[in-house]
Amino acid sequence: MPVTVDAAHREVAGLYNEHHRWLSAWLRKRLGDAHQAADIAHDIFVRLLAREEPVQAREPRAFLTTVAQRALFSHYRRQQLERAYLEALAHCAPQLAASPEERAILLETLVEIDRMLDGLPAVVRKAFLLSQLDGLKQAEIAQELGISLASVKRHLVKAGMHCIFAVAP
Repeated sequence: MPVTVDAAHREVAGLYNEHHRWLSAWLRKRLGDAHQAADIAHDIFVRLLAREEPVQAREPRAFLTTVAQRALFSHYRRQQLERAYLEALAHCAPQLAASPEERAILLETLVEIDRMLDGLPAVVRKAFLLSQLDGLKQAEIAQELGISLASVKRHLVKAGMHCIFAVAP
């Protein structure tokens, strides 16, 4: 029997009421920052509300711990991307510097690209990025990565298909 939206929302509300304080403390202990912990805890419950399927957690704290660990991984990964972006930006000429709004859009785009490429082997990601961001031709990518042209073609197809399915609803 399908769960109605109201029932799913009541289920998440129950999780929130019973475990939000515990989850926030768990995150605060790992992050050392109450504000970031509160933001991530909030994001976790918003994502749970947006799910199409019910949560049905038999062990709520174990379930929330798993979800929180994934959220922390995403948080740390985003921080790493942001640091790399800001470091690259620091090496740009001042006249090429982006406005704060442009930087925010660029950073969000980088995070989305990273999310789309997540799960691909490093060489496949590298081939895709060399093609799409650096504009290298397949032969140049093969030379850069020290792999065959056939491997480059296979990697680009794999990355393209992965991105299509990462975007599909």
